[in-house]
Amino acid sequence: MIETVAEIASTNSALLARLGGGETIGEGNWLVADRQTAGRGRAGRSWSDGHGNFMGSTVAHVRAGDPPAPTLSLVAGVALHRTICAVTRALPGLLLKWPNDVLVDGAKLAGILLERHGDAVVVGIGVNLAQAPAVADRPTIALATLGHGIARDDFARSLADEWRQALALWHEQGWAALREDWLARAHPCGTLLSVHDRDAGLIIGAFAGLDRDGAALLRLADGEQRAIHAGDMELVRD
Repeated sequence: MIETVAEIASTNSALLARLGGGETIGEGNWLVADRQTAGRGRAGRSWSDGHGNFMGSTVAHVRAGDPPAPTLSLVAGVALHRTICAVTRALPGLLLKWPNDVLVDGAKLAGILLERHGDAVVVGIGVNLAQAPAVADRPTIALATLGHGIARDDFARSLADEWRQALALWHEQGWAALREDWLARAHPCGTLLSVHDRDAGLIIGAFAGLDRDGAALLRLADGEQRAIHAGDMELVRD
């Protein structure tokens, strides 16, 4: 079921509040907004609502024996990439950036935000369908700018279907069943990436894949391979 609302502070916040109030939200249900007044991304960044864009959230329930919950960001990335490929019939330069962004030629097209309440994980997704917000520290882009006019509701239905299939596979066969799919859609191994680590500061290394729990592996200049479990990772540009 896809529930749409004209205006809301944040679809993620609304679902978290419902869960906190004891409401049961089944997997496959989505809350989609025409406008968000307090949308946000990772690390508390604000994110413009962008009329005509997709702004929606859903819930995954973590069960005994499921993979680590943070891998749901990667699962959502696979579903999102598949959806964009389907509605655009392939889009040159489209790739996933660990752990939660979709880029086109280095510009941000979409983002994913996970927030947890007990055994429920709220998965929020924002996609620049009609317009791209201006962000001070990064380039952005919209599908409309690239010549792909996609109706929000059509996109929502396609994404909900892709997410349903990917989530079922995650529950039934584990993260390993989706790992190679994510890697095939992501920045290639060898891509230089940087991340700010809370303890070590700035780390720069070549992308060397993912470990079994979905952490990004970076090969440093001295040959050390380091697993990155959290942080904002960026492509290193000339």
